[in-house]
Amino acid sequence: MLAIAMDNADHEPLRVLVIDDNPAHAEVVAEGLERVGYVCSIATSGTQGAGMIAEEDFDVIITDMRMSGVDGLAIVRKAKQTQPEAEVIVITGFDDNIGEAIKLGAAHYLPKPVNLDVLRTIVDKSAQGLLQARAVRELRRQLDEKFGFEGVIGNSPKMQEVINRLKQLAPTATTVLILGENGTGKELAARALHFNSPRKNKPFVAMNCTAMNENLLDDELFGHVPGAYTGADKPRQGRFEHAHGGTLFLDEVGDMPLNLQAKLLRVLENGEIMRIGSNEPIKVDVRLISATNQDIESMVAEGRFRRDLYHRLRVGIVRMPPLRDRSIDIPLLAEHFRKEFNRKHGKNVQRFSAEVERAFKSFSWPGNVRELRNLIESMVVQDHDGVLDFDDMDESEPLRQLKKGVVGDITMGADQLIGRPLSEVERHYVEKTLDLTNQNRTEAARLLGIGERTLYRMIQDWKLQDRIKHALGETNGNLDAAAASLRLKPAALERKMKKLGLKAGG
Repeated sequence: MLAIAMDNADHEPLRVLVIDDNPAHAEVVAEGLERVGYVCSIATSGTQGAGMIAEEDFDVIITDMRMSGVDGLAIVRKAKQTQPEAEVIVITGFDDNIGEAIKLGAAHYLPKPVNLDVLRTIVDKSAQGLLQARAVRELRRQLDEKFGFEGVIGNSPKMQEVINRLKQLAPTATTVLILGENGTGKELAARALHFNSPRKNKPFVAMNCTAMNENLLDDELFGHVPGAYTGADKPRQGRFEHAHGGTLFLDEVGDMPLNLQAKLLRVLENGEIMRIGSNEPIKVDVRLISATNQDIESMVAEGRFRRDLYHRLRVGIVRMPPLRDRSIDIPLLAEHFRKEFNRKHGKNVQRFSAEVERAFKSFSWPGNVRELRNLIESMVVQDHDGVLDFDDMDESEPLRQLKKGVVGDITMGADQLIGRPLSEVERHYVEKTLDLTNQNRTEAARLLGIGERTLYRMIQDWKLQDRIKHALGETNGNLDAAAASLRLKPAALERKMKKLGLKAGG
């Protein structure tokens, strides 16, 4: 007989703890299960077993009932408190306390001496249930990662605003308009809204309004009846009917022709659609989420998009920031994609080189998250040494720009610093690093290898230095007048200037 543990090569072996104060009996039980693929640990007292349960995770716990000190009932109680998902099997040479053990959460009991075939069958059944539960949890984790709010990756303030907005809108049935450049994750945000809403068990239907002419788009949205036009010999459901009870996502809704905008508005107003060629209305219950990369407010002002439809679509509005405005999220996104494509392509890429990390942060990413994702997939596929570097990129314009960015953004103008005081050189590099990180002091301090408090003091000194220089310039170097404009006493101003390395004449 092959146990479940042997049939699931894709899973980690299930772990079994055998607790029995008869060491010989514990060895026999453990050996019998190990032969069919289970990983077994042995405790030869209840006290030892309780300690192992507190420190390690087990899938199945097999315990003797009568033991000195900590007995089987205490083990069942401990297991259910500490590891509630573990299956507990009790073994006893007596009939006492079996009912109590079941009440406490034991799944099975067996008499001594144990019949190993029966025990294996019981453990196999327990293992099957555990593996099914594990598979369900993994599926939920993957769905949460892909479609949940956790899938909308970003720790930057801008992305936290997006995630909070999505959480507010998800439980409602309101229409939502998602705005943002191509590649910013508009469809991902739409899926997060759907899969965190009461409609999550109903269809999520997505379609792009750009890739179709007006007639085809009309048919795709509303369907047709037989004879509606040449070649329409069978009835056809449109996307609205297919999404009934769920969510319809219209991407690039700004490209929808005006005639269809009017039909879409009627659907939103009365909850009915009519197939092409029919006069019979069909009731639909659909939440509409739309998205566009265009300046839709300008389109409304120019008459290219219906004002009344615009206001119906934007009851809830989400603005997806471009990647260049949230560069703090790039390392997080890059790590996520590295792991994703390691799994997808069976690779073992360990990290990015420091040069590539810097280049990623300095690049403008015109294609946003989609461009970053596609580049990292290409790099993972081509990698040969476990480190993603420039040699894993195809020779292309983005690569040239990335290489230029890693040395250009920080060293730009460095030749002009030759012969300048060290303090000016230091300020140049710190300010360039702050620019590179969109003024994120935590990230800038990390890149510079200094403490955040040290960076804060440097910035404050520079601000004060600039104010003093300005005051001296305005007063033609008159210390008393400059001190008065700064609301300082002349002696205090002199001390600050000495500390900052400033001279009245320069």
